[in-house]
Amino acid sequence: MMRTYSGHSSARASNQLYRTNLAKGQTGLSIAFDLPTQTGYDPDHILAHGEVGKVGVPVSHLGHMRTLLDSIPPGKMNTSMTINATAAWMLALYVANAREQGVDSRELRGTTQNDIVKEYLSRGTYIFPPAPSKRLIVDMVAWCAQNAPKWNPMNVCSYHLQEAGATPVQEIAFSLATAIDVLDAVRDSGQVSADQFDQVFGSISFFVNAGIRFIEEVCKMRAFTDLWERIAVERYDVKDPKARRFRYGVQVNSLGLTEAQPENNVQRIVLEMLAVTLSKRARARSVQLPAWNEALGLPRPWDQQGSLRMQQVLAFETDLLEHGDIFDGSTVIEAKTAELRDAAWAELQDVIALGGAFNAVDDLKGRLVRSMAERTRRIETGEQTVVGVNSYTEAEESPLGGEDNILIVDPAVEKETIADVTAWRSARDGAAVEAALGELRRAAEDGSNIMEPSIALAQAGGTTGEWAGVLREIFGEFRAPTGVNAAVGRRTNELAGVADFVKSMAGGPPRFLVAKPGLDGHSNGAEQIAVAARDAGMEVVYSGIRLTPEQIVASARDEDPDVVGLSILSGSHMELVPEVVDLLRAEGVDAPVIVGGIIPEEDRDRLRARGVSAVYTPKDFDIARIMREVAELAAAHRRS
Repeated sequence: MMRTYSGHSSARASNQLYRTNLAKGQTGLSIAFDLPTQTGYDPDHILAHGEVGKVGVPVSHLGHMRTLLDSIPPGKMNTSMTINATAAWMLALYVANAREQGVDSRELRGTTQNDIVKEYLSRGTYIFPPAPSKRLIVDMVAWCAQNAPKWNPMNVCSYHLQEAGATPVQEIAFSLATAIDVLDAVRDSGQVSADQFDQVFGSISFFVNAGIRFIEEVCKMRAFTDLWERIAVERYDVKDPKARRFRYGVQVNSLGLTEAQPENNVQRIVLEMLAVTLSKRARARSVQLPAWNEALGLPRPWDQQGSLRMQQVLAFETDLLEHGDIFDGSTVIEAKTAELRDAAWAELQDVIALGGAFNAVDDLKGRLVRSMAERTRRIETGEQTVVGVNSYTEAEESPLGGEDNILIVDPAVEKETIADVTAWRSARDGAAVEAALGELRRAAEDGSNIMEPSIALAQAGGTTGEWAGVLREIFGEFRAPTGVNAAVGRRTNELAGVADFVKSMAGGPPRFLVAKPGLDGHSNGAEQIAVAARDAGMEVVYSGIRLTPEQIVASARDEDPDVVGLSILSGSHMELVPEVVDLLRAEGVDAPVIVGGIIPEEDRDRLRARGVSAVYTPKDFDIARIMREVAELAAAHRRS
């Protein structure tokens, strides 16, 4: 299965992109949803401001799903949806659209990611607390077993664990623990009979990350395969050999893609693709590749075409897929596989002893932040080489550079989408929507399966924000742990010089407010900055993700920081950062503001012109330098 992860701006624009990619030889869809859709907000919600259509396609109602999949037959297409907290709702919209076309849900093929644990740990698009979130996943698994047996209701996602710093051992163990937690809950729910359980087990798939350490990644996948077979036999007594298969899709590592010398990303992507295709007994069933310029911003269609062609060259020009497993019998491979397998099994038992993945979110988050702090330290000190970043930095000017090397989403998309949703609400049968919302509320309260009421709401014309709003009322909302405290004290040697400067500052240690405005949940950078600032002796205020500009300004007014740091990776920086700066100044907060994230070159001067003191991007790997500059900004602010 060949896919490119895509979607942006609007359902119509994304449909055109999908049809173009399918015409070029792509064999499946991989839908990227925008952040309001992922976090259960309609585009006119305050938190959706600046985020509509940026990192994916907005889907607020059935009309959007119709447009998104126009001329793409639901009974023939294999569709992967990267969706988690609102997975039940997106599947409901998908099923409702198929039913309109006379396609029974039993014919649908595809996958909903639906792994909320990794959202708590790394990606941040959670809504509800762990217990009701697990209940929603169980309902989807059970409904699919009865009504959509060809659909994978959950795609356990270790991909983002590696992006958050997980070692191979942690990546294997934490994701297997998540799968076990859900499977145990499905088994105990009474919604699936014992003779259906083999099918349920076989419906759980995985989505993994292929990093640059080729041998380690090959062995990781072989260890994954062995351990899944062991769990199937020992824990669940799965009899069907086909159901015991470790079925996984892969996207190769985005964490390792570099803004500096981005052309180096091409060979990184190819090597990482080979790591998950060469070992036949641990080969990915589907592969989606990032584009070379994803560290710069949103890829263009031409960039995505290049990633698709990489897969096609491997599949149709080379002989790499024509042979048995070429690694069988290798003493190096077998030894490394055994090492990872045994260590991951021990780590898995430790997580299970903590009560399982859902109960151990706080502990697991702390472990990942520590791992990422160690990775960052290795790169900064040169122990881990990243070509073009901390070594071999001399380079000719790239002909691939310039202002047109990424796709820029038109800011008008947000206004157009708000107008669309407003018109949709006005045209629908309001009484039918209210009745459907009432049935959804009843199901949430009495514990009955959530899927059929969700499908009924989709058919009645309900919206993403309305579906999530009802469940927010019943289940409440969750604030995931930051993991920062667990990693403090790990980098004091590298930051000793900054710490000495901080100690010498008149007025005591500077207070540094780190904040993430908008819906961007990728908090790794913010967490590492917070950890480093504390290790450098600063007082840090960091309350996690998903804050409105008004909330950030209120915190700054109350905490009186010497420096305010904003982290944004979703492309909403030109909307949200100037708004925060203006509100700060209106409240009389004159602390310097710095910004970090994936920010195109042409936007950096525009942000400085709007009052930002410094801009940092992924190429700024020297944390000690950043901390020194933050401390100097604080000292200058105190003198002014």
